[in-house]
Amino acid sequence: MKRFTPALILSFLLSLAPLAALCEEAAEVDPRYTWDLTEIFPSVEAWDQARLDVLDGLEGIVALRGTLGESADDLYRALALVSDTTRAAARVAAYANMNADEDLRVTETDERRQLSRTMFARLNEATAWMQPEILRVGEETIRSFIAEDDRLQRFAFQLDDSLRNAPHTLGDEAEETLAYFSQSFGSPNAIYSMVANSDIPWPTVTLSSGEEGTIDSQGYGRYRSSENRDDRKAVFDAYWGKWQEYRNSVGAVLSAHLQTQASLAKARNYESVLHRELFQDNLPPEVYRTLVAEVNTALPTLHRYFRLRQRMLGLDELRYYDLYPPLVSLDKEFDIDTSIQITLDAMSVLGEDWVKLQREAMNQRWMHVYPQRGKRSGAYMQPSAFDVHPYVLLNHNDDYESLSTLAHEWGHAMHSIYSKQAQPFDTAFYATFIAEIPSTSLDLILQDYMTKNAENDAERLYYLGSALESLRTVFFRQTMFAEFELALYEATERGEALSGERISDMYGEILRRYHGHDDGVVVIDDLYTNEWMFIPHFYYNMYVFQYSTSQTAGTALYANILEEGEPAIENFKNLLRAGGSDYPYTLLTNAGVDLAQPGPYRAVEAKMNAIMDEMEAILASRESD
Repeated sequence: MKRFTPALILSFLLSLAPLAALCEEAAEVDPRYTWDLTEIFPSVEAWDQARLDVLDGLEGIVALRGTLGESADDLYRALALVSDTTRAAARVAAYANMNADEDLRVTETDERRQLSRTMFARLNEATAWMQPEILRVGEETIRSFIAEDDRLQRFAFQLDDSLRNAPHTLGDEAEETLAYFSQSFGSPNAIYSMVANSDIPWPTVTLSSGEEGTIDSQGYGRYRSSENRDDRKAVFDAYWGKWQEYRNSVGAVLSAHLQTQASLAKARNYESVLHRELFQDNLPPEVYRTLVAEVNTALPTLHRYFRLRQRMLGLDELRYYDLYPPLVSLDKEFDIDTSIQITLDAMSVLGEDWVKLQREAMNQRWMHVYPQRGKRSGAYMQPSAFDVHPYVLLNHNDDYESLSTLAHEWGHAMHSIYSKQAQPFDTAFYATFIAEIPSTSLDLILQDYMTKNAENDAERLYYLGSALESLRTVFFRQTMFAEFELALYEATERGEALSGERISDMYGEILRRYHGHDDGVVVIDDLYTNEWMFIPHFYYNMYVFQYSTSQTAGTALYANILEEGEPAIENFKNLLRAGGSDYPYTLLTNAGVDLAQPGPYRAVEAKMNAIMDEMEAILASRESD
C-alpha cells in the first residue's frame, strides 16, 4: 500500500553521492557542529536490535493475511501493526543513512545502510498483499468499518487512497512478484551512480593560476564559476569530453530505466509514465502541461536575463560556459553562527512564534555542519526519525551560498516540525509536490532580507543576481529538464530506440531553444549537449518538475504574506501542519495557490522582470555617476 510506507524514505534509499571536497578530518570538528545520533539509538548494538525486531515482526504482518474484511477491529489491528513497523523501520534507516553519510569511506556504516535497505525490501514484500486484499474487501465494507470504529479515522485518508488505486492494483501473485523484483527495478539507477561517482577516471586541467584541478563533478561545480573565461572553457571541454566517452553506455543505462518504468506503468494499466507519476499524488495533468507551456511563453524573460548577464560580464558573445560566474563578487564571510542569526532575523516576517520555535531547534545538535573528508556532499533534511526530530546535513563553507542552503534546509525542517506537531505518523509525511514549497518560501524571505539590508549597491547587485540565478536554475532549468524527461518517456512509449547519441540530440534541441541559441542569445557547442548525462534526477521518474512548481507556489505564498500579514502567515503554517493529510494539490489550492492555472507562473515571470528592472536602474545610476 503506497501510503503506508513514507514516501520520503526513498530519499535516503537513493543517497549514493560523491565525496565532499578535501577538508577536516572528523576528529577535528567541534562536536557542537555535529549532529547527535544517540538520540535515535544510544549505540550500534541498539540499532541492530531494532533492525532485527523489525524483521522478526514481519511474520506477524503476513499472518494477518485474509483477516482485513472480518471486522473493523481486524482491519485496525493490521493497519496499526504495519504503521508501527514502518515507523520503527524508518527510525532504523534514518540512523543508518546519516551515520554512513558522515564518512562514505567507512565499510561498517555502508554495510548498515545496505542492511536497512534490505530490511525495507523485506517490509515491502511482507505488505504486498494488503492493497489487493483491501480492494477485495470492497469500498462499502471499508467505509462501514471506518464509520464503526473511530480508531480507523487515523487511516481514513490512506484507505481512501487505496480504494482510488483499484484500477492499477494487480492480483496477489502479481503484486508479490513485483515486490520481489523491487530492488532490481532500481538497478539502472544503481549502475548509473557507480559509473558517475566511482568508475570514470576524471581528467585534470591546468588553470591560469597554475593550479591543477581534477575535473570530476566536484571540480566541475567549483571551477565552472571561475572569473577566467579560458579556465571556464577548459573545464567545460574536459568535463563534457570525458562524459562523451561514456555516452553509449550511459545512454543504454538510461534507456533501460525508461523501458523499465514504461513497462511497469503499462503492467499497472496506466496510460503512460506521466499518468502514473501524477496519479500517485492525485495531481491533475494540467499542472505539468501548464508549467511547461507557461515557462516556454516566458523564455523571452530568460533571454533578457542572459543579455543582462552578457552586459554585466562585458562579453561580446555569451556562451554556455559563461552562465556560472557571479555577476558581482562578494567578499563577505558567513560562518555558521552568523548564518543562523541572519536566518532567524530574516524569518521575523513570519512572526515571533515561528522565530522562537526555529531558534530553539537550531540551538540543538540537530545539524552536521561542516565538510570533512569522506562526508556526503550537498545538503538535506532527514525527517524519518519521527519520534525524535528532524536532522539537517550541511557542508557549510562560510559563504552566501552556504547561508542560503541553511535557510532552505531549515524550511524543510520547520515543515517537519509543524507537521509532527499536528499529525500522527501516518499522515505526517508530505508529498514531494509540497515538500519544496516551505523551503523555497524561506529562500525568498532570505533573499528579500539580504537585498534590503545590503550595505551598498554592489552588495545589493550580488543578492539580486543570486535571485535571478535561482529563477534561472529552478523555474526555467528544472522545467527544461521536465520537458526533456517527458519527451524521453513519450519516445520510449512509442517504441523508439534511444541511443546515447539520440538522447544528446533530443536534449540539445530543448537546451538550445531554452537558451536562444538560434537567435544568438547563448551559444551552445555540440559537446555540451551531453549535459543530460550528469543529472541523476532522470532516474527519479518525473521528479524535477516539482522544483519549478514549488518555487512558483513559494513565490505566491510569500507574496500573500507580504500583502496580507498575519492571516497569510497562519495560512502558510496551516499548509505545513497539514503534512500528508490530504492530496498535495488539494492542500495547496486550499492555501490559495492553483498550479493548474497560468496565474502563479506569470507572477514568477513578473518578479524576475522586476528584479532586472531594479538591477538595470542601479547599473544606470552607477554609470551616470
